[in-house]
Amino acid sequence: MELQVGVKVLLRNSEGKFLLIKRSAKKYPEVGPRWDIVGGRINPGSSLLENLRREVKEETQLDLTDDPRLVAAQDILRFPGRHVVRLTYTAEITGTPVLDEEHEAYQWATLEEIKSLPKDQLDIYFRELLEEGKFG
Repeated sequence: MELQVGVKVLLRNSEGKFLLIKRSAKKYPEVGPRWDIVGGRINPGSSLLENLRREVKEETQLDLTDDPRLVAAQDILRFPGRHVVRLTYTAEITGTPVLDEEHEAYQWATLEEIKSLPKDQLDIYFRELLEEGKFG
């Protein structure tokens, strides 16, 4: 069985809104163009937080303005032969995102606005954390 570790972060700006990014349907046909939070798989040999900062920079061209806070660890066993451990953080950020080629759009939203998105438009693992109240 293959083990993969991923890091994700719910980024909040100074106005108290959170950054959502829409995955490219071309790049990620298996999940489609769903809204998600920043993150990805780690590069072994680097710390979790180094990987998280790298993902934020790669996907948004922004830098974290504080130390991330771990809010959840999830086991993802959706694919046979693969076990993904996903660690999700919260952190503060400033600036305007500049997206990479893996993403189609971004938006800033309140937690209430995010929770009101239709289920098929939001990453299923992020939605699970929202429904469990991990973000307040």
